[in-house]
Amino acid sequence: MAETTSSIVICWFRRDLRLQDQTALYHALRSEYPVLPVFIFDEDILGKLPSPHDRRLQFIYDALEEMQQTLEKEGSSLEVYYGKPLEVFGTLVKKYAVQAVFTNHDYEPYALERDAAVEAFLNKKGIKFNSFKDQVIAEKEDVLKDDGKPYTVFTPYSKKWKSVVTEEWMEEKHTKALFKNFFRQSPQPIPSLKSMGFEATEKNFPSKSLSTELLKKYGEQRDFPGIHGTSRLGVHLRFGTISIRALARKAAEHSEVYLNELIWRDFYHMILWHFPHVGRGLAFRKEYDAIKWRNDEKEFAAWTEGRTGYPIVDAGMRELNETGYMHNRVRMIVASFLTKHLLIDWRWGEAYFAEKLLDFDLAANNGGWQWAAGSGCDAAPYFRVFNPTLQTQKFDKELKYVRKWVPELDELSYPAPIVNHEMARKRCLEVYAKALK
Repeated sequence: MAETTSSIVICWFRRDLRLQDQTALYHALRSEYPVLPVFIFDEDILGKLPSPHDRRLQFIYDALEEMQQTLEKEGSSLEVYYGKPLEVFGTLVKKYAVQAVFTNHDYEPYALERDAAVEAFLNKKGIKFNSFKDQVIAEKEDVLKDDGKPYTVFTPYSKKWKSVVTEEWMEEKHTKALFKNFFRQSPQPIPSLKSMGFEATEKNFPSKSLSTELLKKYGEQRDFPGIHGTSRLGVHLRFGTISIRALARKAAEHSEVYLNELIWRDFYHMILWHFPHVGRGLAFRKEYDAIKWRNDEKEFAAWTEGRTGYPIVDAGMRELNETGYMHNRVRMIVASFLTKHLLIDWRWGEAYFAEKLLDFDLAANNGGWQWAAGSGCDAAPYFRVFNPTLQTQKFDKELKYVRKWVPELDELSYPAPIVNHEMARKRCLEVYAKALK
């Protein structure tokens, strides 16, 4: 047990689970005090998870263990807590003479409230709360229109992003040489998943590595779910096990198309910051909240279970349910199908993805769903309704992807389509037009 007289600074890890090129850690290690790395399994977040078998928790746990192994070699240790952040900091300030807390920005509504409460508590104790940009390249007011207003359309935003962002923004924050500045103590145990009410799950997570060859072919291959043409780094970006700066540097060198995908990420975080109502269940374009959704629960169940009778939709949903991943092109198809063909509220789909996706990120998930529904910024016009059959012919012509996830495709057991495409398209246009007149 550490002495309560130990003067330290805390580096509070959240969505940045790495020891290399981590902004808050870089600044903490350059302070005059030893750095205590802390992670909190937040009761308020974990309490909302519907299943005890959540693979995201396993991913976080594995990342913490990997960090712990490195820290042990340095004679240091993570301190990992399960509880409410405010209460944990109450414990920490009693245990140590905390001089300052270093962390990285989190932009989601709950995180902003949590951080404001922790900062207020620390300030009353005379402890400075330092927060930094780390999970995006550009944030908040970094990329604005010439009149100082935020962009709401991606293409002009991306052009401005490329003109504003310099190599300096993407420079590595070298932390390795500073490891001697960690607080020295024997390894502290990490609370088990079981002790927090969860079970261990299988660990088959995507690799952190991204080959130059894949990047170079990304533009031509990314839309075809039957081939390995995408990076699958979403979960690593979500929890910060890789550096966005390192990835952006590599993308800038090898793939303009992939760099644009990273800029989309920044764009959606910027939207959430400037238009926080999108993070509270409201349409970006408020007039779209007038749409009269059908919200048929049986049809929603068929969609979630991958038995709509549209093979590309069913393949996507089965892939999601089994792996926690879905190819991006297929995400657009299944989201369009739910909102346009079935006229089910995009918020239902958003919530289902939030529960199932390993790489769930509020800003990007909300942005994608509102794009599909037509209610978002830079959205597909409401009268554009993806035809799942044509999408299959275009992007999975040989049915490699479909047959992997829908092996009974040619059997009588495979269901007939739950809705006729032409009828659904006509119905959708009528309902949207009526709401938006």
